Amino acid sequence: MRALLFCLVGLVTASSDLALAQTKLATKPASANETRYFTAIDGLMDGNADVILKETRQGKTVISAVLDVCYPAEKGSDRKDRFVVNLGVNGQTMTGTSQSLGDKLPVTVKLVRKPTGDTFEFKGQIGVGPNVTEVASSDNSDLSEKEFKDNQTVDDGIAAAPKDFTEVSPESIGVRVKLEAALDFLKSLKGQELEVALNSLAVTCDALRAGEQTISLSADPDRAAALIAKFKSQPGVVAAGWASGVVDMDRTIRFAAADWRDGDRLNKDKLAATIAGVLTRTLAAKSSTSAWNANTGTLKLTLKRPSQLYPPLELTETVEITALVAADKPGGSDKLMLWIGNPVITTADESGAAKLNLADDSSADEEGDQKDDNGSVDALAREFKGQRWDSDKSAWK
Repeated sequence: MRALLFCLVGLVTASSDLALAQTKLATKPASANETRYFTAIDGLMDGNADVILKETRQGKTVISAVLDVCYPAEKGSDRKDRFVVNLGVNGQTMTGTSQSLGDKLPVTVKLVRKPTGDTFEFKGQIGVGPNVTEVASSDNSDLSEKEFKDNQTVDDGIAAAPKDFTEVSPESIGVRVKLEAALDFLKSLKGQELEVALNSLAVTCDALRAGEQTISLSADPDRAAALIAKFKSQPGVVAAGWASGVVDMDRTIRFAAADWRDGDRLNKDKLAATIAGVLTRTLAAKSSTSAWNANTGTLKLTLKRPSQLYPPLELTETVEITALVAADKPGGSDKLMLWIGNPVITTADESGAAKLNLADDSSADEEGDQKDDNGSVDALAREFKGQRWDSDKSAWK
Protein backbone atom coordinates (compact mmCIF):
# COMPACT_ATOMS: atom_id res chain seq x y z
CA MET A 1 0.00 0.00 0.00
CA ARG A 2 2.81 2.37 0.94
CA ALA A 3 4.56 1.67 -2.41
CA LEU A 4 1.33 2.47 -4.26
CA LEU A 5 1.03 5.81 -2.44
CA PHE A 6 4.61 6.74 -3.41
CA CYS A 7 3.81 5.93 -7.07
CA LEU A 8 0.68 8.12 -6.98
CA VAL A 9 2.64 11.04 -5.45
CA GLY A 10 5.32 10.69 -8.14
CA LEU A 11 2.72 10.71 -10.90
CA VAL A 12 1.06 13.83 -9.49
CA THR A 13 4.41 15.63 -9.18
CA ALA A 14 5.44 14.70 -12.73
CA SER A 15 2.07 15.85 -14.04
CA SER A 16 2.45 19.19 -12.23
CA ASP A 17 5.97 19.72 -13.67
CA LEU A 18 4.72 18.87 -17.17
CA ALA A 19 1.77 21.27 -16.84
CA LEU A 20 4.09 24.05 -15.60
CA ALA A 21 6.49 23.51 -18.52
CA GLN A 22 3.59 23.58 -20.99
CA THR A 23 2.32 26.82 -19.42
CA LYS A 24 5.80 28.42 -19.79
CA LEU A 25 5.96 27.35 -23.44
CA ALA A 26 2.52 28.69 -24.11
CA THR A 27 3.29 32.08 -22.54
CA LYS A 28 6.76 32.48 -24.11
CA PRO A 29 6.54 35.33 -26.64
CA ALA A 30 7.11 34.75 -30.31
CA SER A 31 10.50 35.68 -31.69
CA ALA A 32 11.38 39.15 -30.38
CA ASN A 33 12.09 41.91 -32.88
CA GLU A 34 15.75 42.47 -33.72
CA THR A 35 17.39 45.50 -35.33
CA ARG A 36 20.20 44.97 -37.85
CA TYR A 37 22.17 47.44 -39.95
CA PHE A 38 23.93 47.59 -43.30
CA THR A 39 26.48 50.41 -43.60
CA ALA A 40 27.40 50.01 -47.27
CA ILE A 41 25.62 49.38 -50.54
CA ASP A 42 28.04 49.56 -53.46
CA GLY A 43 27.65 51.81 -56.47
CA LEU A 44 25.39 54.58 -55.21
CA MET A 45 26.24 58.07 -56.51
CA ASP A 46 29.41 56.85 -58.25
CA GLY A 47 30.48 55.09 -55.05
CA ASN A 48 30.43 58.33 -53.04
CA ALA A 49 27.27 57.68 -51.02
CA ASP A 50 27.30 57.09 -47.27
CA VAL A 51 24.55 54.53 -46.69
CA ILE A 52 22.79 53.19 -43.60
CA LEU A 53 20.01 50.63 -44.04
CA LYS A 54 18.24 49.83 -40.79
CA GLU A 55 16.11 46.67 -40.73
CA THR A 56 13.68 45.47 -38.07
CA ARG A 57 13.38 41.70 -38.23
CA GLN A 58 11.24 39.06 -36.65
CA GLY A 59 13.32 35.94 -36.92
CA LYS A 60 14.66 36.05 -40.47
CA THR A 61 11.72 38.06 -41.79
CA VAL A 62 12.14 41.80 -42.35
CA ILE A 63 9.04 43.63 -41.11
CA SER A 64 10.21 47.22 -41.66
CA ALA A 65 13.24 49.12 -42.94
CA VAL A 66 14.64 52.66 -43.15
CA LEU A 67 17.18 53.75 -45.79
CA ASP A 68 19.39 56.74 -44.92
CA VAL A 69 21.64 57.97 -47.74
CA CYS A 70 24.05 60.93 -47.63
CA TYR A 71 25.73 61.92 -50.90
CA PRO A 72 27.43 64.79 -52.81
CA ALA A 73 24.75 67.31 -53.78
CA GLU A 74 26.54 67.78 -57.09
CA LYS A 75 29.16 65.65 -58.77
CA GLY A 76 32.58 66.48 -57.34
CA SER A 77 31.10 68.84 -54.74
CA ASP A 78 31.94 68.87 -51.02
CA ARG A 79 28.38 69.94 -50.24
CA LYS A 80 26.26 67.02 -49.03
CA ASP A 81 22.56 66.25 -49.31
CA ARG A 82 20.66 63.46 -47.62
CA PHE A 83 17.40 61.55 -47.79
CA VAL A 84 15.68 59.19 -45.37
CA VAL A 85 13.06 56.75 -46.70
CA ASN A 86 10.74 54.51 -44.70
CA LEU A 87 10.53 51.36 -46.79
CA GLY A 88 7.51 49.14 -47.14
CA VAL A 89 8.43 45.45 -47.18
CA ASN A 90 6.70 42.87 -49.37
CA GLY A 91 8.62 39.60 -49.30
CA GLN A 92 12.07 40.36 -50.69
CA THR A 93 11.01 43.72 -52.16
CA MET A 94 11.44 47.02 -50.30
CA THR A 95 9.95 50.22 -51.74
CA GLY A 96 9.39 53.79 -50.62
CA THR A 97 9.33 57.47 -51.56
CA SER A 98 10.66 60.59 -49.85
CA GLN A 99 12.33 63.93 -50.50
CA SER A 100 15.94 64.99 -50.10
CA LEU A 101 16.44 67.19 -47.05
CA GLY A 102 18.61 69.86 -48.67
CA ASP A 103 17.59 70.33 -52.29
CA LYS A 104 14.03 68.97 -51.79
CA LEU A 105 14.32 66.55 -54.72
CA PRO A 106 11.83 63.66 -55.02
CA VAL A 107 13.26 60.27 -54.05
CA THR A 108 12.03 56.82 -55.09
CA VAL A 109 13.47 53.51 -53.92
CA LYS A 110 12.86 49.97 -55.12
CA LEU A 111 15.23 47.30 -53.84
CA VAL A 112 15.15 43.52 -53.94
CA ARG A 113 16.97 41.99 -50.99
CA LYS A 114 18.19 38.43 -51.26
CA PRO A 115 20.12 36.38 -48.67
CA THR A 116 23.20 34.67 -50.16
CA GLY A 117 24.64 32.41 -47.48
CA ASP A 118 26.01 34.60 -44.70
CA THR A 119 25.71 37.81 -46.73
CA PHE A 120 23.02 39.66 -48.66
CA GLU A 121 22.53 40.93 -52.21
CA PHE A 122 20.66 44.11 -53.19
CA LYS A 123 19.37 44.93 -56.66
CA GLY A 124 17.05 47.64 -57.91
CA GLN A 125 16.87 51.38 -58.55
CA ILE A 126 17.15 54.55 -56.50
CA GLY A 127 15.97 57.78 -58.08
CA VAL A 128 16.88 61.26 -56.83
CA GLY A 129 15.29 64.00 -58.93
CA PRO A 130 15.96 63.17 -62.61
CA ASN A 131 18.87 60.82 -61.81
CA VAL A 132 18.34 57.08 -61.38
CA THR A 133 21.04 54.81 -59.94
CA GLU A 134 21.00 51.11 -60.76
CA VAL A 135 21.82 49.08 -57.65
CA ALA A 136 23.67 45.78 -57.95
CA SER A 137 25.47 45.12 -54.68
CA SER A 138 26.57 41.73 -53.36
CA ASP A 139 28.44 40.35 -50.32
CA ASN A 140 26.86 42.79 -47.86
CA SER A 141 27.25 41.89 -44.18
CA ASP A 142 24.94 43.19 -41.48
CA LEU A 143 25.72 44.50 -37.99
CA SER A 144 23.98 44.19 -34.66
CA GLU A 145 22.66 47.36 -33.01
CA LYS A 146 25.57 47.35 -30.53
CA GLU A 147 28.16 46.91 -33.29
CA PHE A 148 26.56 49.71 -35.29
CA LYS A 149 26.47 52.14 -32.35
CA ASP A 150 30.07 51.35 -31.42
CA ASN A 151 31.12 52.23 -34.97
CA GLN A 152 29.15 55.49 -34.92
CA THR A 153 30.92 56.97 -31.89
CA VAL A 154 32.61 60.21 -32.97
CA ASP A 155 34.86 62.33 -30.74
CA ASP A 156 34.96 65.97 -31.85
CA GLY A 157 38.11 66.51 -29.76
CA ILE A 158 36.71 69.52 -27.89
CA ALA A 159 38.08 69.92 -24.34
CA ALA A 160 36.06 72.48 -22.38
CA ALA A 161 38.42 72.51 -19.39
CA PRO A 162 41.77 70.82 -20.17
CA LYS A 163 44.24 70.57 -17.31
CA ASP A 164 47.04 71.74 -19.62
CA PHE A 165 48.00 72.13 -23.27
CA THR A 166 49.74 68.80 -23.78
CA GLU A 167 46.83 67.18 -25.68
CA VAL A 168 45.09 70.26 -27.05
CA SER A 169 46.63 73.37 -28.56
CA PRO A 170 46.40 76.82 -26.90
CA GLU A 171 45.42 78.64 -30.11
CA SER A 172 42.92 76.08 -31.40
CA ILE A 173 39.20 76.35 -30.60
CA GLY A 174 36.43 73.92 -31.50
CA VAL A 175 32.75 74.96 -31.45
CA ARG A 176 29.94 72.46 -31.92
CA VAL A 177 26.80 74.21 -33.08
CA LYS A 178 23.36 73.10 -34.27
CA LEU A 179 23.06 73.13 -38.06
CA GLU A 180 20.20 75.59 -38.08
CA ALA A 181 22.30 78.06 -36.05
CA ALA A 182 25.64 77.53 -37.87
CA LEU A 183 25.19 80.28 -40.47
CA ASP A 184 24.39 82.97 -37.88
CA PHE A 185 27.30 81.80 -35.75
CA LEU A 186 29.71 82.03 -38.68
CA LYS A 187 28.41 85.48 -39.63
CA SER A 188 29.05 86.62 -36.06
CA LEU A 189 32.77 85.85 -36.56
CA LYS A 190 33.18 88.38 -39.38
CA GLY A 191 35.56 91.17 -38.51
CA GLN A 192 37.00 89.36 -35.50
CA GLU A 193 40.73 88.70 -35.11
CA LEU A 194 40.63 84.95 -35.61
CA GLU A 195 40.80 82.39 -38.42
CA VAL A 196 38.20 79.79 -39.41
CA ALA A 197 39.46 76.49 -40.84
CA LEU A 198 38.03 76.26 -44.36
CA ASN A 199 37.58 72.48 -44.20
CA SER A 200 35.38 72.81 -41.11
CA LEU A 201 32.76 74.69 -43.15
CA ALA A 202 31.88 71.53 -45.08
CA VAL A 203 28.85 69.85 -43.50
CA THR A 204 29.76 66.16 -43.33
CA CYS A 205 27.38 63.21 -43.39
CA ASP A 206 27.99 62.68 -39.67
CA ALA A 207 27.03 66.32 -39.07
CA LEU A 208 23.87 66.02 -41.16
CA ARG A 209 22.78 62.97 -39.19
CA ALA A 210 23.68 64.46 -35.81
CA GLY A 211 22.18 67.85 -36.66
CA GLU A 212 25.35 69.50 -35.34
CA GLN A 213 28.51 70.84 -37.00
CA THR A 214 31.95 71.42 -35.46
CA ILE A 215 33.65 74.66 -36.52
CA SER A 216 37.43 74.87 -36.06
CA LEU A 217 38.99 78.24 -35.23
CA SER A 218 42.42 79.65 -34.40
CA ALA A 219 42.91 82.68 -32.15
CA ASP A 220 45.66 84.30 -30.11
CA PRO A 221 46.06 82.10 -26.97
CA ASP A 222 45.74 85.24 -24.81
CA ARG A 223 42.16 85.68 -26.10
CA ALA A 224 41.14 82.04 -26.48
CA ALA A 225 39.56 81.59 -23.04
CA ALA A 226 37.43 84.73 -23.39
CA LEU A 227 36.30 83.69 -26.86
CA ILE A 228 35.35 80.21 -25.67
CA ALA A 229 33.27 81.70 -22.83
CA LYS A 230 31.56 84.03 -25.32
CA PHE A 231 30.84 81.23 -27.81
CA LYS A 232 29.23 79.07 -25.13
CA SER A 233 26.55 81.72 -24.60
CA GLN A 234 25.63 82.08 -28.27
CA PRO A 235 22.38 80.62 -29.66
CA GLY A 236 22.65 77.05 -30.94
CA VAL A 237 26.14 76.39 -29.52
CA VAL A 238 26.24 72.94 -27.93
CA ALA A 239 29.90 72.89 -26.83
CA ALA A 240 33.01 75.05 -27.07
CA GLY A 241 36.57 74.49 -25.92
CA TRP A 242 40.15 73.89 -26.95
CA ALA A 243 41.06 71.34 -29.62
CA SER A 244 44.12 69.93 -31.36
CA GLY A 245 46.05 72.45 -33.43
CA VAL A 246 49.55 73.38 -34.55
CA VAL A 247 51.41 72.32 -31.41
CA ASP A 248 53.45 69.14 -31.69
CA MET A 249 54.81 68.21 -28.27
CA ASP A 250 57.99 66.74 -29.74
CA ARG A 251 58.85 70.26 -30.96
CA THR A 252 57.79 72.08 -27.79
CA ILE A 253 59.69 73.31 -24.74
CA ARG A 254 58.44 74.62 -21.38
CA PHE A 255 60.19 77.33 -19.37
CA ALA A 256 59.67 79.84 -16.55
CA ALA A 257 57.52 82.81 -17.58
CA ALA A 258 58.89 85.50 -15.25
CA ASP A 259 61.62 86.86 -17.53
CA TRP A 260 59.41 86.90 -20.62
CA ARG A 261 56.40 88.89 -19.48
CA ASP A 262 55.64 92.57 -19.01
CA GLY A 263 52.93 92.36 -16.38
CA ASP A 264 50.26 90.03 -17.77
CA ARG A 265 51.42 90.34 -21.38
CA LEU A 266 54.14 88.51 -23.25
CA ASN A 267 57.22 90.54 -24.11
CA LYS A 268 56.88 89.66 -27.79
CA ASP A 269 59.81 91.75 -28.98
CA LYS A 270 62.18 90.03 -26.55
CA LEU A 271 60.79 86.58 -27.40
CA ALA A 272 61.05 87.13 -31.17
CA ALA A 273 64.62 88.47 -30.90
CA THR A 274 65.75 85.56 -28.71
CA ILE A 275 64.15 82.88 -30.90
CA ALA A 276 65.57 84.47 -34.05
CA GLY A 277 69.02 84.66 -32.43
CA VAL A 278 69.02 80.94 -31.69
CA LEU A 279 67.79 80.00 -35.17
CA THR A 280 70.33 82.13 -36.99
CA ARG A 281 73.04 80.12 -35.22
CA THR A 282 71.55 76.65 -35.66
CA LEU A 283 70.48 77.22 -39.27
CA ALA A 284 73.59 79.22 -40.27
CA ALA A 285 71.35 82.02 -41.54
CA LYS A 286 70.72 85.73 -41.18
CA SER A 287 67.48 87.01 -39.68
CA SER A 288 65.36 88.77 -42.25
CA THR A 289 61.93 89.48 -40.77
CA SER A 290 59.71 88.50 -37.86
CA ALA A 291 55.98 89.18 -37.44
CA TRP A 292 53.30 88.19 -34.95
CA ASN A 293 49.95 87.17 -36.45
CA ALA A 294 47.16 89.16 -34.75
CA ASN A 295 44.58 86.49 -35.64
CA THR A 296 46.35 83.37 -34.40
CA GLY A 297 49.09 84.68 -32.08
CA THR A 298 51.76 82.80 -34.04
CA LEU A 299 55.19 84.23 -34.82
CA LYS A 300 56.53 83.92 -38.37
CA LEU A 301 60.30 84.15 -38.76
CA THR A 302 62.02 84.54 -42.12
CA LEU A 303 65.76 83.83 -42.45
CA LYS A 304 68.13 83.85 -45.41
CA ARG A 305 71.27 81.84 -46.12
CA PRO A 306 73.44 80.86 -49.09
CA SER A 307 72.32 77.69 -50.84
CA GLN A 308 74.84 74.86 -50.87
CA LEU A 309 73.10 73.13 -53.77
CA TYR A 310 75.32 74.71 -56.45
CA PRO A 311 77.59 77.26 -54.69
CA PRO A 312 79.03 79.01 -57.80
CA LEU A 313 75.51 80.15 -58.75
CA GLU A 314 75.19 82.04 -55.45
CA LEU A 315 71.57 80.98 -54.93
CA THR A 316 69.71 82.00 -51.77
CA GLU A 317 67.63 79.85 -49.46
CA THR A 318 64.73 81.46 -47.63
CA VAL A 319 63.85 79.63 -44.44
CA GLU A 320 60.41 80.27 -42.93
CA ILE A 321 59.58 79.02 -39.44
CA THR A 322 56.36 79.44 -37.45
CA ALA A 323 56.41 79.53 -33.65
CA LEU A 324 53.82 79.85 -30.89
CA VAL A 325 54.32 81.02 -27.29
CA ALA A 326 51.56 80.59 -24.69
CA ALA A 327 50.92 79.66 -21.07
CA ASP A 328 51.27 75.92 -20.56
CA LYS A 329 47.69 75.60 -19.27
CA PRO A 330 44.42 77.58 -19.28
CA GLY A 331 43.73 80.12 -16.59
CA GLY A 332 47.23 81.49 -16.28
CA SER A 333 50.51 79.89 -15.22
CA ASP A 334 54.04 80.70 -14.16
CA LYS A 335 55.25 78.55 -17.08
CA LEU A 336 55.28 79.25 -20.80
CA MET A 337 55.51 76.77 -23.66
CA LEU A 338 57.20 77.44 -26.98
CA TRP A 339 56.40 75.38 -30.05
CA ILE A 340 58.47 75.73 -33.19
CA GLY A 341 57.39 74.33 -36.55
CA ASN A 342 59.49 72.55 -39.13
CA PRO A 343 61.47 74.84 -41.47
CA VAL A 344 59.94 75.55 -44.87
CA ILE A 345 62.78 76.20 -47.33
CA THR A 346 62.61 77.76 -50.79
CA THR A 347 65.50 78.52 -53.14
CA ALA A 348 65.78 81.43 -55.55
CA ASP A 349 68.35 83.40 -57.49
CA GLU A 350 68.70 86.78 -55.76
CA SER A 351 72.21 87.50 -57.06
CA GLY A 352 71.57 90.30 -59.58
CA ALA A 353 69.33 91.86 -62.24
CA ALA A 354 69.44 88.85 -64.56
CA LYS A 355 68.09 85.92 -62.55
CA LEU A 356 67.95 82.18 -63.06
CA ASN A 357 64.31 81.13 -62.87
CA LEU A 358 64.01 77.97 -60.78
CA ALA A 359 61.19 75.43 -60.60
CA ASP A 360 61.09 73.35 -57.43
CA ASP A 361 59.63 69.97 -58.35
CA SER A 362 60.38 68.36 -54.99
CA SER A 363 57.35 67.13 -53.04
CA ALA A 364 57.80 69.62 -50.19
CA ASP A 365 54.15 69.36 -49.25
CA GLU A 366 54.15 65.60 -48.87
CA GLU A 367 53.18 64.36 -45.43
CA GLY A 368 56.20 63.42 -43.37
CA ASP A 369 58.64 65.53 -45.42
CA GLN A 370 60.54 67.43 -42.73
CA LYS A 371 63.62 69.56 -43.19
CA ASP A 372 66.57 69.17 -40.84
CA ASP A 373 66.60 71.99 -38.30
CA ASN A 374 70.11 71.27 -36.99
CA GLY A 375 69.03 70.72 -33.40
CA SER A 376 67.06 73.98 -33.15
CA VAL A 377 64.60 72.68 -30.54
CA ASP A 378 67.40 71.51 -28.23
CA ALA A 379 69.19 74.82 -28.71
CA LEU A 380 66.04 76.76 -27.80
CA ALA A 381 65.59 74.59 -24.70
CA ARG A 382 69.12 75.51 -23.58
CA GLU A 383 68.61 79.21 -24.30
CA PHE A 384 65.32 79.39 -22.40
CA LYS A 385 66.52 76.97 -19.68
CA GLY A 386 63.49 74.89 -20.58
CA GLN A 387 62.25 71.30 -20.55
CA ARG A 388 61.62 68.99 -23.48
CA TRP A 389 58.61 66.65 -23.70
CA ASP A 390 59.11 62.93 -23.04
CA SER A 391 56.68 61.16 -25.39
CA ASP A 392 57.31 57.75 -23.84
CA LYS A 393 56.37 58.91 -20.35
CA SER A 394 53.92 61.64 -21.45
CA ALA A 395 55.60 64.08 -19.10
CA TRP A 396 58.07 66.95 -19.12
CA LYS A 397 61.67 65.84 -18.74
